[in-house]
Amino acid sequence: MKPIRESSREYLNWLENWVENLPPLSLTEPERTAVLVVDMTNGFCNEGVLSSPRVNAIVSPIVHLLENAWESGVREMYLLNDTHEPDAVEFGAFPPHCVRGSQESMPVEEIRQLSFFDHIKKIEKNSLSSTIETGLLESLNSKPDLTHFVIVGNCTDLCVYQMAMALRLDANARQIHQRSVIVPRDCVATYDTPLEVAMTIGAHPHPGDLIHAVFLQHMALNGIEVMGHVEFTG
Repeated sequence: MKPIRESSREYLNWLENWVENLPPLSLTEPERTAVLVVDMTNGFCNEGVLSSPRVNAIVSPIVHLLENAWESGVREMYLLNDTHEPDAVEFGAFPPHCVRGSQESMPVEEIRQLSFFDHIKKIEKNSLSSTIETGLLESLNSKPDLTHFVIVGNCTDLCVYQMAMALRLDANARQIHQRSVIVPRDCVATYDTPLEVAMTIGAHPHPGDLIHAVFLQHMALNGIEVMGHVEFTG
């Protein structure tokens, strides 16, 4: 087997070009569309050990997307928020974050200030998954007219990936041909832990740009529509 570095060079060049040239998508059926916002909370954007400036940078694009969706007539909107128990099992893998009742577990102020914020459905989750022990998948499946699911938020490789794959695999297993799962590149992000920092603090390295690109492509490999940008024109 060739060394990973040698065998991956051409692929990495291709991947960079693929991510940079993802096309835009225009959605024209607001009554058949849902927008799911994953973990845009203070604990990932503004404060706490897992907050990241890379994640905070997508707050504005997501707010624009939500406003555009609402103005076009989209009414199925969901906030999927980490709201952990104080003794969450997940804290064995990640430092404590977004504990129930804390400021970290609250959606960012820019989303809370939306004029239609009270109309957005809020769902708490105690793991990376938005569909395990939350009732979300059952709720969405009870609305067969919904065919387009736009997923935004963080992290590309963690909670966004889990949400997109859950919807895609559910449709595959149940032969739902008309379901589109859509992830816009400009509204998802992941954190960055450089190798030198990881070695200093005893953590796994997490090169944000590379992981972001690899997981976008992995979602595309599974039939998820990974786009550069999404606009609503209903």
